Amino acid sequence: MRKLAFTAISLGLLVSACVAGGQNIVSVGDTAPVTTLETLTTVTTQPGGLPPATLPPETTTTTVPERPLGVVTPETVFEPWGSVVGLTMFRGNPTRTFFGTGPVPRTTPRVLWRYPEHAMTGSSPVGSQPKTWSGTGWTGQPVVYERADGKTELIFGAYDKKIHFVDADTGTDLRAPYDMGDIIKGSVTLDPDGFPLVYAGSRDPRFRILAIDGDEVKEVWSLHAKSVEGMWNDDWDSNPVIVDDMLYQGGENSWWFAIKLNRGYDEDGNVTVDPRVVYQTKAWSEELLELLGRDQSVENSTAIFGQKAYFANSAGRIRGIDLSDIENGNAETFFDFWIGDDTDATISIDAEGFIYVVAHADHEKRNNTSARRVREVGQLVKLDTSIEVGDPLTSVAPIVWQVDIPAARGQDTGAWATPALHRDGVIFVATDAGDLLAVDTDTGEVVWKDTVGVNAWSSPVIVDDTLVIAVNCFSEDSGIRAYDLTDPRNPVEMWTMSPASSGCIESTPAIWNGIIYVGSRDGFMYAFGS
Repeated sequence: MRKLAFTAISLGLLVSACVAGGQNIVSVGDTAPVTTLETLTTVTTQPGGLPPATLPPETTTTTVPERPLGVVTPETVFEPWGSVVGLTMFRGNPTRTFFGTGPVPRTTPRVLWRYPEHAMTGSSPVGSQPKTWSGTGWTGQPVVYERADGKTELIFGAYDKKIHFVDADTGTDLRAPYDMGDIIKGSVTLDPDGFPLVYAGSRDPRFRILAIDGDEVKEVWSLHAKSVEGMWNDDWDSNPVIVDDMLYQGGENSWWFAIKLNRGYDEDGNVTVDPRVVYQTKAWSEELLELLGRDQSVENSTAIFGQKAYFANSAGRIRGIDLSDIENGNAETFFDFWIGDDTDATISIDAEGFIYVVAHADHEKRNNTSARRVREVGQLVKLDTSIEVGDPLTSVAPIVWQVDIPAARGQDTGAWATPALHRDGVIFVATDAGDLLAVDTDTGEVVWKDTVGVNAWSSPVIVDDTLVIAVNCFSEDSGIRAYDLTDPRNPVEMWTMSPASSGCIESTPAIWNGIIYVGSRDGFMYAFGS
């Protein structure tokens, strides 16, 4: 039974859509017509790589029910997703609650390798000013992929404008890097159902699907950020999530997309894909546009539970979209709530369907109304999305509990890092102020905290009752730290180590078979292990 701390009020925003005569049309409210979007359909590559993909096998036990098609069930929380062995997306599954496999080193690890030989750097402007970027950034978690040939492959985007395909054991290239045209900040996704496809976007400004079953990586489809009348900018920081041939992705153009992939193989065994944007919606509301201006981008990654998708935007608007008929272009916004501030961290979802949202302070955009809202609702909230919201800008009805994140440098800060849920009812949050907080998920009580250094943007990960987090950003001691979570309400530091780097670790680590893989702003990807 769900614990409800607040009273229900009224009904959220309704959005509807239709499909007309073979051309995808989306209408009403904050949606717009879906147009032809640079689709390269049914492009084939050379045979090889993965065998033909299948859906995840049916369960043979009586303890875990079969997962219905298109549904993210409670049993999948904290578990890997799909038929591929590996860590295929940011935070591992649609609820963003799977972080890898252990055992994590119990004593200080060493650097196993550093990639590449020379730092990964690229030039990309900020506004009209040129800027050189190095290494990997936020969120920047690598994919880990156990291939059929026995090799384990890391796949990640970097600030040198390339996607890299690296041997996880040796730190050497397994495939030639693929040039994406501009820097890549977000995390890439490997197809979780076994199709040899990689999904990623860059500033250039396209979101791409790449085929990796041939001798060369090839683009087979792309979606241009300017295919819709967007606002803010053209990055693709959000990490795509795939549930049974449907892909969900937000853009910094302030739109959210649902894409039917139509994956398959031709008669020669070459992978094919014929994507169709079946639904797209503006991330903003007219009220928030008037209140806060054009910074309405989607930088966090969509989280899914049941047949409900959740995402937020840079104005602090939290949306829940019903996916039950989305393949036909129909999607109702059943949940609409304003947290008051920029929400870049990805929403996490527990096995009861409660969502956990954390915002950060955008003082350039704040006004008296948004400042009051932040004070009213807090910066870390647990929300019950079954509660009717009423007015999204004023309602507190769905709040189960709220936490005011400690300030730093005399100002509110909040968090950019995505929280990490622990199975035993604790959520861990790294804050920009430099605190690591442990919060009881039932009560909202902060039961423990430690100092990890300011600008803690890297998201903590939990594997086998060990939490790993980047610490001491842009200091001489920049590195990673591990905590023993045998008692998650009283973590014990196990070790802290630095790779002798001068760069901040903004990226989120991936842990596989106990090896910690993480990129740094110093220009390199690292593997740490015993």
